[in-house]
Amino acid sequence: MELSRRTFTALAGTAALGLALAGSGGAATGPRTARVVPTGPPPAAPGADGRRHRVGHDRYSLLVDGRRLVLWSAEVHYFRLPSPSLWRDVLQKLRALGHNAVTVPVAWNHHSPAPGVHDFTGVRDLDLFLRTAAEERLYVVLRPGPYLGTADLDGGGLPGWLSVEAGRARSADPAYLRHADEWLSAVDAIAVRHLYTAGGGTVLLYEVEDTADEAVREHLARKVLGDRIDVPLLRRGGGLERLWVPQSVETGRPDAWGGVTSGGKGYAQVSAERDAREVRRTALTHLADGVGVHNVRMGFGGTSWGWLPGPGVCTSYDYGAPLDEARRITPKAAAGHQLGHLLRTVPDLARLGPARQVPVKDERLTVRRLSNPDTGAEFYVVRNDSGEQVTAELPDTGIEVPVTVAAGDTKLLASGLKTGHRKVAYTTAQPMMSLSVGRQDIAVFTGRKGETAQLALDCETMPTTTRMDPEPAWSFHRGRLNVVVPLGVGGPSRVLVEGGDSDTPMLLLFADDATALRLWPRETPSGSLLVYGPALLREATVRGSTLHLTGDVVGETGLEVWAPRGVTAVTWNGQPLRTRPGRTGSLVLEGLMPAAPKVALPALDRWRRRTENPEARPDFDDSGWPTADRTAGRGSTPVPEGGPVLFADDYGFHYGDVWYRGRFEDAGAVESVALSYAGGTQGLLMAWLDGEPLGTHRMPEPDGKSADRGHWTATARFEVPGRLRTPGTHVLSVLVRPMQRAGEEAAEGASGAARGLMSVEFEGASPSVSWRIQGAAKPDRVRGPLNNGGLYGERRGWHLPGHDDGDWKSVKLPQEQGDRRQGVTWYRTEFRLSVPKELDASVGLVLNDDPRRAYRVQVFLNGWNLGQYINDVGPQHTFVLPNGILRTRGSNTLALAVLADGTTPAGPGEVRLTLLGTATGGVPVKAVDSPGSPDQPGAPGSSDAPGSPDAPGSPDSPGSPDSPGSRGR
Repeated sequence: MELSRRTFTALAGTAALGLALAGSGGAATGPRTARVVPTGPPPAAPGADGRRHRVGHDRYSLLVDGRRLVLWSAEVHYFRLPSPSLWRDVLQKLRALGHNAVTVPVAWNHHSPAPGVHDFTGVRDLDLFLRTAAEERLYVVLRPGPYLGTADLDGGGLPGWLSVEAGRARSADPAYLRHADEWLSAVDAIAVRHLYTAGGGTVLLYEVEDTADEAVREHLARKVLGDRIDVPLLRRGGGLERLWVPQSVETGRPDAWGGVTSGGKGYAQVSAERDAREVRRTALTHLADGVGVHNVRMGFGGTSWGWLPGPGVCTSYDYGAPLDEARRITPKAAAGHQLGHLLRTVPDLARLGPARQVPVKDERLTVRRLSNPDTGAEFYVVRNDSGEQVTAELPDTGIEVPVTVAAGDTKLLASGLKTGHRKVAYTTAQPMMSLSVGRQDIAVFTGRKGETAQLALDCETMPTTTRMDPEPAWSFHRGRLNVVVPLGVGGPSRVLVEGGDSDTPMLLLFADDATALRLWPRETPSGSLLVYGPALLREATVRGSTLHLTGDVVGETGLEVWAPRGVTAVTWNGQPLRTRPGRTGSLVLEGLMPAAPKVALPALDRWRRRTENPEARPDFDDSGWPTADRTAGRGSTPVPEGGPVLFADDYGFHYGDVWYRGRFEDAGAVESVALSYAGGTQGLLMAWLDGEPLGTHRMPEPDGKSADRGHWTATARFEVPGRLRTPGTHVLSVLVRPMQRAGEEAAEGASGAARGLMSVEFEGASPSVSWRIQGAAKPDRVRGPLNNGGLYGERRGWHLPGHDDGDWKSVKLPQEQGDRRQGVTWYRTEFRLSVPKELDASVGLVLNDDPRRAYRVQVFLNGWNLGQYINDVGPQHTFVLPNGILRTRGSNTLALAVLADGTTPAGPGEVRLTLLGTATGGVPVKAVDSPGSPDQPGAPGSSDAPGSPDAPGSPDSPGSPDSPGSRGR
């Protein structure tokens, strides 16, 4: 929302302490003594302060160093943002939005390319993430699995190699538990350095995997305790179970291929359906239920790049979260922003119990009364689940006027609540925060645009009341100051209350949701402050008489600051501001801060094209490929009678495309071939005989009941053309894209379910076939195991910066006639960006084409696999290019690998860059390492790379069927 000039120019005028302890002695968590912890201010924001801290709980809340703490945590998947310097950006935004904690799943498959190998470097640097969280003063709830069923990851986060290891996953099988213990040992060795109990960091709670197998749960808990994790454990049956609801506040949902969740409309629809009303309804209901450890899922979703996602997820994992995939604050963030700051600044909410029922007459409303036994303050969760606005009286609540609740909305109202030095008799607007700033108290109240807020202050003596904006009205009657304010009229409405029962002035601020999202409280060693205006406040530091602010500006805006005593000057992002005193004790910017400038993006042209899949040719040299001749499988899937084992995982290929080449003699009597294969949602198979396409098969598009299904099997039957039914040696080439495993497979003990080609049968003959198999090259340390697939161009580095594409054919996109070739075609281009360093620009890649065209695209930026586009399925058309991987001031290499079935013209059609958002501000971004040219030692596909899969040069000979421009049919 752009703030009006009027807004700124007008200003010139408890029970026994139940401890769920870790560690043997429990010294860090304090004595096990019975005492009541009264209502009081929460602990100071956490940090790695080097001091020991006590952490426990009672039936009301967590207890940190003897103070009550309601945890308002946002879930963040750092592995879905492969740019570590942007982790700080997300964490700063979540803290500004009122969160005091982040919940952090740790994905085993992201860190482990092989048994016993655990990589925490680069984009996998968990230690860096935890340090950054501590620097941003956020508690951490650590969730390392091993299984992360709710994180929508391939295999529920279990590594692909586990599918062929001995032992049933998520069971008490000793073979599995040995691997799980090794994983937890690796994570815990990092976590133990960041425990809040020891002052090394801010890890406050540790969540143990919630498996149905009690023996496994107990084993994992003992393992964690043995690793010296001495913070309370979140676990089924543990002492914190009553205070904690796993995944308690859903802000959205993942969207699968085809847009199952969104009705084909993508995450914009998910966000619209799970809007701020839904967040309020869920969060406030849990608050009424006594939940004291809240987890908002998701705070920031991110991107399911590479082969990271589970089957119920397309590339984007925007999730409809308060921070979208482009890291922009969305309107739905208002709900969590208001509640988070309320929980932080109004301590009464940390010790609430149910009170007597409210006899509301309108059955469309549900009212739950909560009371603080120390302060006598009462809160009312008023919920309207009907489809129409409801206005009703709330008898016996002290709220003396009717209350209006919008359709499907929920409100938290209060009576008898002390804010600063005065008491609110009642309010029909939700309290948002209560601060003491400088020489006055500030209380903020919020509601929906168009509603009217009514508030009454208890005042034995009539105070001096001044409205600072034209909207509010007030009256004094029989010891009550009554204030009435329409919400959403040009910005916040201010009422200043002076004298009467208190010598401390009180500023009442009233705001609708959009206005409240421009209010930013902050604590400093010099005292609290409040900033109104910018899109984000990141940091606030007082040095002498100057307040130094850093943050983001999106649209043209003013700035108003209520600062600690003695502050007379303000800087913004290092630049001094001209301010004047406001009428409410604030400093007001003279004029407006300009909107963030737009960024000119280059057109994507100068494309170069090259066809691929030389593996389909009968003369392709596959002598370096592994022989697929196993007779016994390593997973749970039975080997078809007669064998051999063709399952991809058995040969070490766990992610991405897999090629098979089978040689046999005499096809004279072969009429058809049946290829049985297994994969996930949108898996596919392509087949060639002696270089001639036989056809393509793909798994069905999922519906609402099958979107999360990760194991599909099918048999593709292809006729053999008469011209190929000849004596001699023949080569059957098969490309399988398995797609993702479901976490439920592991949950049901089927983690060893095979992927790839299962069996091959011929009709009319039974030739003996010798098979070779090839998938992704050995993962490099930069991108890790989930980035690489088995396409020829990937193995040879066609997607890498520095690859010599001088002999590729120049083309323009979109191609008018398209390409009807079955197989893989690559497109490459380079582009430069020149974004000013003071500007945070989020850039996306847009792919669009006629949805009747059957093809899919793998998107590579600077060597990183940033996801998949399926043209005829959708719903995703815009792909976020994360800064760091994207060089916003420099050259970038974009490569598109197009897989087409040959039945329709194949793209890419429209390919362009789009500006998703800009903000003046941001955080410094460090370039993420990019794999270099394939000619560099150790690069994927280079002759000296370990396990180099192919003989060099085979597709490059002039006139070959896959030379530039060949149709390959």
